[in-house]
Amino acid sequence: MWLDYGVALSQPDLFDSALAKRRDELENVKFRSCLSMRTRAVIECDPEGRHFYFFSWHFSGYDRKMHDAGRCHYLPLNLGEVPDYYRRFLAPVDMVVLKTCPIDEHGYFNFSATNIWHRAALERARMVVVETSRSLPYAHGDENAVHVSEVDYIIEGDDAAAPELSNPVPSEIDLAAARRVAAEIEDGACLQIGIGGLPNAVCRMLEEAGVRELGVHTEMLTDGIADLYRAGRITGSRKQLDPGKIVYTFALGSASLYAATDRNPDFHCCAVDYTNSPHIIMRNERMVSINSTTQIDLQGQAASESDGHRHISGTGGQLQFVRGSYASKGGKSFICLPSTYAKRGERRSRIVLDLTPGNIVTTPRSDVMYVATEYGMVNLKGKSVAERALALISLAHPDFREELERQAFEHRLIPRGVSF
Repeated sequence: MWLDYGVALSQPDLFDSALAKRRDELENVKFRSCLSMRTRAVIECDPEGRHFYFFSWHFSGYDRKMHDAGRCHYLPLNLGEVPDYYRRFLAPVDMVVLKTCPIDEHGYFNFSATNIWHRAALERARMVVVETSRSLPYAHGDENAVHVSEVDYIIEGDDAAAPELSNPVPSEIDLAAARRVAAEIEDGACLQIGIGGLPNAVCRMLEEAGVRELGVHTEMLTDGIADLYRAGRITGSRKQLDPGKIVYTFALGSASLYAATDRNPDFHCCAVDYTNSPHIIMRNERMVSINSTTQIDLQGQAASESDGHRHISGTGGQLQFVRGSYASKGGKSFICLPSTYAKRGERRSRIVLDLTPGNIVTTPRSDVMYVATEYGMVNLKGKSVAERALALISLAHPDFREELERQAFEHRLIPRGVSF
């Protein structure tokens, strides 16, 4: 059978533990999930992978660890297309099991702050099971619930606190790059903030800079966005689409973030094909997407989801927001990264001649717009390969610039004797 465990806050726990106890009765049971925020009992009980098989649309730290052990497998995607995958390309799901809020007075189980593709999965499900929890925030939104008439079984949950994602304190390097990005964002812009410390640092810089009347149309709702909302910087008053609403498809962060969404009509949780489709994103003017990458080559290819053949996260909505923001009137997209990282005690450049063999290109060179590090920011749109190479070298750590320039000359990315 194929089972679907939903995404992040919606993943079931009591069902998962009960199923793991039946391990020896079962074989070839396959699960689709995304961003596992707790250990999965069906994986832990079956270390050799003889009974249960786990597939993920986007890795959390736990999913990555299980992938390293050969127990979790990645499903390539553009996140906003997943509802269409369920409706057009995937066989009917044998069982969808979701953690939800308890039934309300109208007979609905609210999906909480994780709408994503749950409606599409339910449409294709042979059986629907909900595991309720009073600890989940109740989230307003479009079709963000399942009616009791569609549910086959109800499990009363354990009401354990919703899992949290820690927010690391931004480093001085993060803040330096974030200041450059924040300086490009105007009053009334509409934001998408990606996962990671550096995009969240941009929110902090926007608050300090006093940027006002911001809007939000994003995939992931982060603590940084909630902080801007509480500071009065986000009103959504200038949005063309869903004015006054903070539009998102899932929230992941602290208990404070979840509390901000609970029964708050300013926050609007929608399906991911609404939040992430470029033709919808572009309808808000001055759309700004801010995302991280882990490596970028001298032609501008951004590899944001793997370390060679080792998968570490996922494509998510990065490419769709890059394209949607660019198509927006006055829109901008930013790819952010620290210039270096440490590996086995050695400092290495994230800006390279060639991507690490096996690395997955998340955003092609033809789509990348602004790139920012702690050393500067450049816009690659309209630039030749030679101009791109020189611009990106200027963003690298000074210790690596000479070698990068030498490599660029040797591989004919930069012609000799030409100045721009």
